[in-house]
Amino acid sequence: MEIKLDGRTALITGGSKGLGLATAARFAASGADVAIVARDNAILEAAAAEAGRGARGKVEAFSCDVSKLEDIEATYAAVNARFGKVDILVNNAGAHASGAFEEITEEMWRQDIDLKLLAAVRLSRLCFPDMKARRWGRIINTLNIFAKAPRARTTPTAVTRAAAMALTKALSAEGAPYNILVNGLVVGVIESDQLRRAYEAGGAKGEWEDFLKRSAERAQIPMGRIGRAEEFANAACFFASDAASYVTGCTLNVDGGLSPVL
Repeated sequence: MEIKLDGRTALITGGSKGLGLATAARFAASGADVAIVARDNAILEAAAAEAGRGARGKVEAFSCDVSKLEDIEATYAAVNARFGKVDILVNNAGAHASGAFEEITEEMWRQDIDLKLLAAVRLSRLCFPDMKARRWGRIINTLNIFAKAPRARTTPTAVTRAAAMALTKALSAEGAPYNILVNGLVVGVIESDQLRRAYEAGGAKGEWEDFLKRSAERAQIPMGRIGRAEEFANAACFFASDAASYVTGCTLNVDGGLSPVL
């Protein structure tokens, strides 16, 4: 299926690497103009250049700490000034944070809530009125399998992602009469910078592909392999498009069968 996003503008948080960067590249290749939003100035321009290869739409970088309301408001205004609108919002920012419950500090809870939950709330709140006025919008929230099936030592991420899943369902009901479709993508183990850091922390022993295979075996992924960021991006592109015009309030597992919950 060929997905076209011509004439659409997307804002993607956490867009400078991993899932966000792959999604930016996929959207741009499908014709959308894309605003990559991330904190790290050092890699933003390079990320925009990478996502722009083979793009039919424009790709531009915007530096923003999405855990801060003032940054979010300024960046949303800047994206609108540059592209004129935001049709598609991908709330993707946030690194995995987890540990024993008694060891999670007040500050760790605050940081995780600000980054993963309140950033999605604040950006959605900014986008919603404009999307309603145009009677077209897409909001896609990145979740993980612990949002549906928490385990020991998965806080605070399991809690903030579960809250974002509830936000997804609530927003979908409010947005549906205005053709604002809100869905979530539930990721399992995806090839990422986090896995690369684990590989390097272990002394980078053996080939990278062998490390990925061992990681898949340890995680007991039914498909027997680690997912690729491009596979997440393909699912996001479908949700963002008119091909998914009757799909809202849903979460889709992009996890190789790892989640025990549908």
